[in-house]
Amino acid sequence: MNRGEDWIEQGREAARASRWTEARDAFQHALDDRDDPAVRAELAEVLWWLGDFQATVTQRQQAYVGFLRTGLHRLAAEAAIHLALSYMTLLGNRSAASGWHARAERIIRAHDIDSLRGYLALVASEVFDEPGESERAAREALEIARNSDDSDLELSALSQLGYACVRQGRVADGTRMLDEAMAGAMGGECEELSTVVFASCNLMHSCTDCADFERAVDWVRASESFLEAHGCPYLYVGCRTRYGRVLFATGDWVRAEAELRTALHHSRAYAPSYQPEILACLAELRLAQGRIDEADRLLVGCELNGVAAAARARLELLRGNHAAATAFVRRRLDHLGNDQLEFARLVEVLAETEAAQGRNAAAVEYGGDLRRRGEAGGCAIMVARGQRLEAAASDPAGAREHLEAALAIFAGLGMPFEVGRTHLQLAQSLRETRPAEAVLEARAAEQVLVNLGADGLSHRAAALLRELGESGTRPGPRENGDLTRREREVLQLLGEGLSNPQIADRLYVSRKTVEHHVAHVLGKLGLHNRAEAAAEAIRRSERDFGEK
Repeated sequence: MNRGEDWIEQGREAARASRWTEARDAFQHALDDRDDPAVRAELAEVLWWLGDFQATVTQRQQAYVGFLRTGLHRLAAEAAIHLALSYMTLLGNRSAASGWHARAERIIRAHDIDSLRGYLALVASEVFDEPGESERAAREALEIARNSDDSDLELSALSQLGYACVRQGRVADGTRMLDEAMAGAMGGECEELSTVVFASCNLMHSCTDCADFERAVDWVRASESFLEAHGCPYLYVGCRTRYGRVLFATGDWVRAEAELRTALHHSRAYAPSYQPEILACLAELRLAQGRIDEADRLLVGCELNGVAAAARARLELLRGNHAAATAFVRRRLDHLGNDQLEFARLVEVLAETEAAQGRNAAAVEYGGDLRRRGEAGGCAIMVARGQRLEAAASDPAGAREHLEAALAIFAGLGMPFEVGRTHLQLAQSLRETRPAEAVLEARAAEQVLVNLGADGLSHRAAALLRELGESGTRPGPRENGDLTRREREVLQLLGEGLSNPQIADRLYVSRKTVEHHVAHVLGKLGLHNRAEAAAEAIRRSERDFGEK
């Protein structure tokens, strides 16, 4: 065995043990000795796990060319399939993904490579933007997988099919498939670790779309052992963005901020097409915090991007620009297709805009339509949004019934911001007829919203309490201690969501030293945990930015 083959074997052994950095170095040494497209393909897989997405694509493309030139058509088709998935999931480039899918299809048909037809259908289901087309392709991939007894293809196609069903509002059917795919992947049925990543990301996207946050959190916990052994299964920028959405909706706004900022950083380097969605997520967080001007700055340049339509419309609604809010929603609805869950978010803003202009009957009609769609598809979040809208034109008793139904659903979904909003709306509906109950609801709203940091709505709750002859409970500002230069650096890295080992690597110090710095930061600032420290870091960063 020559030296190059030694490096290849060392790289494969390290990859089998998920020692990704070691595997990368070994494969690169092997390539220094002799160019080999098979080694480039293996290096691309390792770089994928290390998050070096542009290098992943570069190595895949070079492997593809090498296979094609040497007549290894099956391996060339495999490389083209991987490139289609990489351009779609890593770089968010649908056009390039479609091109590589077409290239793979041509090679597979020209050389009768039947064993890859299922994977070709799987890639098609990912590349197709319209959920109905995605579902048809995923069903084809699933049928081929079961006929060929390919567990990796089966689990991947099952998760893709589940996601396509959820996107069309068939939530119960879709989540059942996603749970099955995750169970099989996490249970060790698959041969490829990438199957776990594929299923995990489909699950995260689906749970975010239908607000099934409890399911998302449950599977995140179930994947902890996988994360420790192999690395994070939420590799893609899109998955990290959706995870940030989960944290936002479930009230962990500090971690949501950190995840979204990390996703934004990666998108600038590798996947600029994801930036509008990430910026829209951050803008929605700012709107919930009552920081409308900051949300506006985040959305600059995203006005014509569809994924930002709901955030842009809500911003205009909060400013009282009803015509603009309606225009943003209707423009997106005209090009939306069959994505029922985004439809629900947009229609909610449209109905609220109608209600803000005194057209309550229209708001109620929209709400009833959402509720019925949600009931038909088993989508609780659509039902809750519909119920809340239907309260607009009801008598006090009817409004209370609708709002309490919505409140129960939002609480069950673990969505504290929506719980606080609904408590406040319930308090407003009761203030004339049942002022004592209105006080209780307003207090509940204020407590939830203050704890979240939702300043805009918590101020409204406090104002309503004063109107009802009661006082609010909003806390005063916190005093901060002085930090050393190194402690400020640690605080900044906490704001980026880094762990102690990651901070140690960044600052070239020991983990024990980082532990001491973190303890000093918490003590000096009077903070209780890392999450509060991260929030303080973000606040200081934004303050410093505003002073420049």
